[in-house]
Amino acid sequence: MKKHIAIYPGSFDPITNGHLDIINRGLEVFDELIIAVARNSEKNSLFSVDERIAMIEETVGDNLCLRVDTFDGLLVDYAARMEARVILRGLRAVSDFEYEFQLAQMNHTVQPDVETLFLMTSASYGYLSSSIVKEVASHNGNIDDFVPPAVKRALAAKFGPS
Repeated sequence: MKKHIAIYPGSFDPITNGHLDIINRGLEVFDELIIAVARNSEKNSLFSVDERIAMIEETVGDNLCLRVDTFDGLLVDYAARMEARVILRGLRAVSDFEYEFQLAQMNHTVQPDVETLFLMTSASYGYLSSSIVKEVASHNGNIDDFVPPAVKRALAAKFGPS
């Protein structure tokens, strides 16, 4: 039987419970999910790529259906190299859709064999973003409901305990 592989890309700076919701739901659909941490030199990241990968790996554990990786360049080229036919993306709100739709159309034009699948974020995470988490953590706010323990520890090391 053919294995169905999807790529779940993002900066994951840091990974949140909203990301984990998409990952867990993606695992219901795909045989293998590659969490692809983008190396984006244009973004001013709080955590290095290695720190982000370490947090994700600690959070997802030894799930044989998950792989954590990083990539440079075009996402669709990476997807093709990894033999993934699907890019998995989460949508929080209508405001996300226009940008994601443009990306999906461009990606499909560049690599027609790669599709984009959108999952709506669960209602309990519709407001959540890495930026909001970093803002709350930087002011020593309680982030227990927003991130896994590994991320909470890493944010505390950057900003002090919350």
